[in-house]
Amino acid sequence: MLNLASPYILKNGVSIHNRLVKSAMSEQLGDAHHNPLIGVRRLYQRWAKGGAGLCITGHIMVDRNALSEPGNIVLDEHSDKNTFTAWTNAATTNGMHLWPQLNHPGKQSPNFLSTQPVAPSAIPLEGSIGTNFRMPRALTEPEIFQIIEKFAASARLAKEVGFTGIQIHGAHGYLINQFLSPRHNHRQDQWGGCLENRMRFLVHIYRAIRQQVGELFPVAVKLNSADFMKGGFTEEESMHVVKILAEEGIDLIEISGGSYEKVAFIEGTPIKESTRSREAYFLEYAEKVRQITDIPLLVTGGFRSQQAMQTALQSNATDLIGLGRALVIDPDFPNKLLSQQNHHIDIPSRTTGIPFLDRVVMIDVLWYQQQMARLAKQREPKPNMSEWVAIWHSFRSIGLHVFRRLRA
Repeated sequence: MLNLASPYILKNGVSIHNRLVKSAMSEQLGDAHHNPLIGVRRLYQRWAKGGAGLCITGHIMVDRNALSEPGNIVLDEHSDKNTFTAWTNAATTNGMHLWPQLNHPGKQSPNFLSTQPVAPSAIPLEGSIGTNFRMPRALTEPEIFQIIEKFAASARLAKEVGFTGIQIHGAHGYLINQFLSPRHNHRQDQWGGCLENRMRFLVHIYRAIRQQVGELFPVAVKLNSADFMKGGFTEEESMHVVKILAEEGIDLIEISGGSYEKVAFIEGTPIKESTRSREAYFLEYAEKVRQITDIPLLVTGGFRSQQAMQTALQSNATDLIGLGRALVIDPDFPNKLLSQQNHHIDIPSRTTGIPFLDRVVMIDVLWYQQQMARLAKQREPKPNMSEWVAIWHSFRSIGLHVFRRLRA
C-alpha cells in the first residue's frame, strides 16, 4: 500500500527513497562573498540524518548583484566551488537528495541591498511592503537573455558541485512570478501581454537549464497556484503554465501561492476551514491539476499529521509531501513519521503580542530562522525561545535591517 515510506521514481528514472521533502526556507547563512558557511553544511547534514528523501535549499541567487536579503548564497562563476562541494557531500549522506532553489529577486530586492532593482516593467511594489523597495527599472531584452543564461550557468555549476537536481523559483513575487503576472508585467514585446508571452521567460529558463544539465538531471519548478491579487496571475493561467511545463519535460512541480504583497504561503496565514481539516494549503488546486496532467506534484504548507499526509498521497492529490517549519522544530520529524503510527506535530503561530511589529519583522519567519541558526551551530532547536529573543539575535547579526525584512 502506498505510504510515506514508499520510494518515488521520477519519469527520468531518478529515485527518491521516500515521499517526504524538506521544502525551501531561507537560511541566511552565506558569508561575505556569498559562499555557504560551514553552518549550512551542518544544518543540512542534520536534516539528512532526520530521514527526508529530498531537501530543497533556501533560495540561491543566480546574480550576486541581485540579492533578496542579507546572507544570501550565490552560485555563479565567482563562487568558491569547494564550499559548495563540502555542503553537498555532507548533505547527500544517508541517500538524501539535495536540490538548490535557484532564484532572482527582480524588484523584491530591498532598498538597503539594491540601489536599482530590475523587473519586467517599471512598476513598484504596493502596500506597506512597498516602502522597503525602490522603484524598479524595466529590463531590456538583452538583459533578459543574460538572466536566462545566469540561471543556466547556476544549474550547470549545481550539477558540477554535487547537487542531485535543481528547483527554479517561479513563485512568491520574485522575478519569474513578476513576468507571469499581468499586474506586474506591462511589457508590449514578446515577454509581455498574453499568457504565452508572459510565460516565455520561465520556459526559456527551463530550456536553457535543460541544455546545460541534460535529460537525466531532475529539474523542478515552484509555481504559484495564483497570486490572490486583483489583476494578478490567476489559477486558470497557472494551470495552463503547468500543462506547458509538463509538455516541455519538467520533472516536478511544487505548488504554492501568493506573494509578499498578498501572503498566502506563510504558515499562520488565515485559511478556510475545509483547508484546515485537510491540513495542506494547496491540495484543492493540486487535485485540479491532476485532471489535466500526470506531472509529478509536491504540495507544501500546512501538513502536521501522518494521517493527513497518508490521505493526500493515497487520494493521488500529490506525489510528495512538503514540510518546512516542522523540520526546524524537530529535525527528526521525517523519521518519526516513518516509524511511529499516527505521529503529528503542533506548530503554534509566533507573536510578540504587537501585531504591527509582527508584520514588520515577519516574526513567523524570523523565529524559525533563529532556530535554523541554532542547528547550524550544532545546537538543538529551542521551541520555548521567546519571540523577543529571536528579534534580539537577528538584530545582533544584521542590525536595524531586521526591521526591514519582509522576506521568507
